[in-house]
Amino acid sequence: MHIGLLIYGSLDTLTGGYLYNRLLCQELEALGDQITILSLPWRNYGRHLSDNLSRDLYRRLRQAPLDVLIQDELNHPSLVGLNYWLRRRVNYPLVSLIHLLRHTEPRPAWQNWGYRQIERLYLASVDGFIYNSWDSQRLVAGLVGPRPGVVGYPGKDHLLTAVSPRHIIRRAHQPGPLRLIYVGNVVRRKGLDLLLDALNTLPRQQWRLTVIGSLEMEPDYATRLQQQVTQRGQANCVRWLGQLPNEAVAPHLQAAQLFIMPSRYEGFGIVYMEALGAGLPVLATTAGAAGEMVRSGVNGYLVKPDDTAALTRHIQTLHHDRDRLARMGLAAYRRYQKHPTWHETAVAIRAFLHDLVHSA
Repeated sequence: MHIGLLIYGSLDTLTGGYLYNRLLCQELEALGDQITILSLPWRNYGRHLSDNLSRDLYRRLRQAPLDVLIQDELNHPSLVGLNYWLRRRVNYPLVSLIHLLRHTEPRPAWQNWGYRQIERLYLASVDGFIYNSWDSQRLVAGLVGPRPGVVGYPGKDHLLTAVSPRHIIRRAHQPGPLRLIYVGNVVRRKGLDLLLDALNTLPRQQWRLTVIGSLEMEPDYATRLQQQVTQRGQANCVRWLGQLPNEAVAPHLQAAQLFIMPSRYEGFGIVYMEALGAGLPVLATTAGAAGEMVRSGVNGYLVKPDDTAALTRHIQTLHHDRDRLARMGLAAYRRYQKHPTWHETAVAIRAFLHDLVHSA
């Protein structure tokens, strides 16, 4: 098949969604498909909406010699009206790849109401869906009802961390402060402020935190958190490593003892699977798809969004009970081993696309 993928910017952008897009394309090419990347420039939401009136974009998409076009749902403002014209004039089906719906992000309710209406119109304009989780499928069905689609979990095998059961047990029992790690861009949705508030109620000798992720996406938020840490006298307890290449993250996961990202919503959270692969218990929230990987009390804990008291309680429990920390780490690694590879995910997505193309 000749598959088009429509994105904003570069496929090399360092986020979980772009990692998914990049590795899916690599696997589909390995299976024999031809991939064409169609890129639109990053602009603000209003400027993206104006793309629906772009004759150049319409012409590019109408003339593209494709069998199927995958659209990253992030691009929905550029396509919400254009797709309705396009569907009647092209022979290939339109498929939306769902990583995260914009209206689920933390912002004033009136703004998210508007984004929800636009996303509903966009989602109704495509022929099928690729979901990164069952939770993403649930959200889409809540907006437009059941539609053809496939759940394609991000694969487990792009970041291989050298751990073994013996290493997991030995690491858990190493004395001293509990070594915590947060991996994610420092944006409000991912809840680093909640983690820092929870840690502020614990004695400093009980924990050390490593933060890996871009400080540039929401710079005011990131600066506020860094200043907060300094004002609380915790500068020696928190390491800010900034954005790192994916392969440079593995040694930090291997050295940590507990992974925490209390996201206010996560469509999947590839980093949760990366942490499980390192044999780390995961402390996450019930908002989003973390529960599809984390069994609370078995290989980590799930707390309600914004419940800092629960975060504090679980961190303190695992600091004092290293046997439990070790058991949870082993359970985390067993869960990781059951997860599909990128090849298996690509095979399932390819079969769905093939059926959609030949039923069109």
